[in-house]
Amino acid sequence: MRITVAHSRYRSAAPSGENRVVDQETAALTALGHDVELFERRSDDIEGWPTARKAALPAAVVWNGGVRRDLREMLRSSRPDVVHVHNTFPLLSASVLYACRDAGVPVVATLHNYKLACASGDFFRGGRLCHDCATGVPVAAMWHGCYRGSRAATAPVALAAVAHRRAWRTMVAAYACISVSQRDLLREVGLPADRVFVRHNMIPARTVVQAAPRPEVIYAGRLDAAKGVPVLMAGWDRYLSLAGSPGMSLVIAGSGPLEDEVRAWSAARPSVRFAGQLDPGACAAAMAAARAVVLPSAWEETFGLAAVEAMALGVAPVAAGHGAFTELITDGVDGVLFRPSDPAALAAVLELADKNKHKFEEYGRQARKAYEHRFDPAESLRRLLAIYQYAIEHPI
Repeated sequence: MRITVAHSRYRSAAPSGENRVVDQETAALTALGHDVELFERRSDDIEGWPTARKAALPAAVVWNGGVRRDLREMLRSSRPDVVHVHNTFPLLSASVLYACRDAGVPVVATLHNYKLACASGDFFRGGRLCHDCATGVPVAAMWHGCYRGSRAATAPVALAAVAHRRAWRTMVAAYACISVSQRDLLREVGLPADRVFVRHNMIPARTVVQAAPRPEVIYAGRLDAAKGVPVLMAGWDRYLSLAGSPGMSLVIAGSGPLEDEVRAWSAARPSVRFAGQLDPGACAAAMAAARAVVLPSAWEETFGLAAVEAMALGVAPVAAGHGAFTELITDGVDGVLFRPSDPAALAAVLELADKNKHKFEEYGRQARKAYEHRFDPAESLRRLLAIYQYAIEHPI
């Protein structure tokens, strides 16, 4: 099959799960013998743009005529069977949909976040969940300046959502939501239900040098409020007060807007080690050696790559009990779910992990079995190819 993958890459300074998914799927499809061609724009390049081009970026978020032209020419030359659209913000825009229509190539769109209905893409504002724009009408987003805390920055995002709402509903042959939870939260956007599929992200099995398990738990992810980092810190402090003499340590790996705060907080606590941003191999090795991987997300995660990566490594995930986590993790079998945004609930699970090493080892064994049964990479690819085939057989 000939496949064109369209993706606007996030900055490499803030490693993105979406980038990883695109890279992993592309490599896997190529390894199966499919002809995969990339159409990408990179946010890293923005820094080197001249001032005038940077000033024009907000307009390009709404409509990028150059992208439409370039992709249309590529498609007319290569004649792929299908175009797989991933992230379009900020460097592609909905122009990619029009280019595919011009060239007569069906589109499969993976919806990685809530961007079709939420300017910030996460249904999270002011430290709490927010579904004010769930229908895709971003009035509240404009009022609150939800993207980067700025009305000016939010304006092009909101305008793009309104201007291209019909295109997203009518120019995509098949939509791939990455969890049932995400599909349900996007229901009010009005995507045609018969073209919406649920397919979990493909998580390849990773081979690591298995270190002896250590009495520690690890958080690996972006350091921001939506990911629940304030809940993690408050929960750990409560665990310390309960434990008296803690039997575990906490490793924090990642970077993000709360990095300075996390670094200072960690330095004041001997039981916490701040590892900073780790490369994928080092992060996997650190996760494999832990008793549990903690995922305290305050937003309703559309998937949660780290949860399934932990399961693939045979390590128990401990996650907030909402969003996709409730369908990825079976509470008390292959991991533990706790009440979202509740430091006391997280502390209780941490104390359980401290006192019940063997229970968490069993959770880890069951997590690996769940990964093999429910998240098999080969089955994930078969599912993706079936969605491609549907789009080819049912074009718009």
